[in-house]
Amino acid sequence: KLMLELARNGIAIHGLDFDTLIGAYLLEPTRNKYEPEQLLYDYMHIDTMSADASDLLVLAQTMKKHLEETGMKDLYLQIEQPLIHVLADMERTGFKVDKTILQQLDVEFTAEITRLTNEITELAGESFNINSTRQLGEILFEKLHLPVQKKTKTGYSTDIEVLEQLRGTHPIVERIIDYRQVMKLKSTYIDGLLHVIHPDDGRIHSSFNQAVTATGRISSTEPNLQNIPVREEMGRRIRKVFVASDEDHLLVDADYSQIELRVLAHISGDPTFREAFIRNQDIHRRTASEIFGIPMDQVTDEQRSSAKAVNFGIVYGISDFGLSRNLGISRAKAKRYIESYLERYPKVQEYMVRIVEEGKKNGYVTTLLNRRRELPELKSRNFNIRSFGERIALNTPIQGTAADIIKKAMIQVHEELEKRGMRSKLILQVHDELIIDAYKPELEEVMALVKDQMENAMHLSVPLVVDIGAGKSWYDAK
Repeated sequence: KLMLELARNGIAIHGLDFDTLIGAYLLEPTRNKYEPEQLLYDYMHIDTMSADASDLLVLAQTMKKHLEETGMKDLYLQIEQPLIHVLADMERTGFKVDKTILQQLDVEFTAEITRLTNEITELAGESFNINSTRQLGEILFEKLHLPVQKKTKTGYSTDIEVLEQLRGTHPIVERIIDYRQVMKLKSTYIDGLLHVIHPDDGRIHSSFNQAVTATGRISSTEPNLQNIPVREEMGRRIRKVFVASDEDHLLVDADYSQIELRVLAHISGDPTFREAFIRNQDIHRRTASEIFGIPMDQVTDEQRSSAKAVNFGIVYGISDFGLSRNLGISRAKAKRYIESYLERYPKVQEYMVRIVEEGKKNGYVTTLLNRRRELPELKSRNFNIRSFGERIALNTPIQGTAADIIKKAMIQVHEELEKRGMRSKLILQVHDELIIDAYKPELEEVMALVKDQMENAMHLSVPLVVDIGAGKSWYDAK
């Protein structure tokens, strides 16, 4: 915040020694707030009423000692501190938004909402307020007699989980799910974006949060660019709104291919899993061929997408119940899929058992770069809390390492662009992708540079692979 404020007045900060907010975030990634007064009280037992700026210096020294003791000093110095400059620069630069396209989409989304409203009204046999949980509950459960899934103090629950469970029982359910999706997209990204376009430069300057997620991933607010849905075409079309800064620029979009599964292959050391990546095979097709015991060229699309759900489900510690719901199959079948997966990838199963044991023994788990997550949940007597802790233990080293890798890549890309004195700028990071506003004469060099820096950000026992494209808008570049 300070860097951005000073930059608006033409002042640049150099020689940053330590940031207590980032230090506290590494030491306690699940905290909600990192206010300096509270940190002084928690770490130094200094009463906030008597605190002054010099106390921050002592706090910084205490934190440096803690980071050294927990093995996170290098993570702080090599990843988190340099990243502060990168994120400040990205926020300052911003992302150009095409207002005309935004207004066109507004018309389209409004028409879609009207169409869905009419269909829902027709299927319900009467007009009602679809946004009212009470009215919707009455229609679904009293008038249409759909099976009640769960009740709240005020009546029937109609949350997304309930609707997903009702899918297939009546055509109205799918329409309501679509309606909610389009309404959310319109309010968040159409109406929402119109409010945050800066009048001076026609760009949005999203806030990137370095100290919010417990996994180490960066989040963004106003607007939240991490949550633009990419599975449905309507969600993807929002990306048409985000464009290169002017006629002399194009957007370059570079995306890690299946980074979390590659990290899992490296951490588990499973030879079959690793071989698939080393031979550049389609991992989901390979997994399907392993699970169903058939040659890769005989795998159907449906089998591939089942294998994909298992691949990603394993990373998040999914249960047979969760998988059966995701795939719309019986629990027994889902259990067979998971068992056959673990038989084919035994080292993955060993990793799953080992990491939970380590978490219980040490009280925490770490990423490859030593980012640490404390796990008191593993000692809980409550089964649900303990199970949650086990899922976190499984997932943190994988998702956290993927987050560390992309942060390292961001720093390297940013530094390399500056070192070469280029006009192209890194403007966004979303999940596993980086977006660069590339000056056209530098396009080829930028694409080569970004691919090289991302693929070599960390050396694993399997290759990191980056898909890269360029275009006038984020949609075209993807």
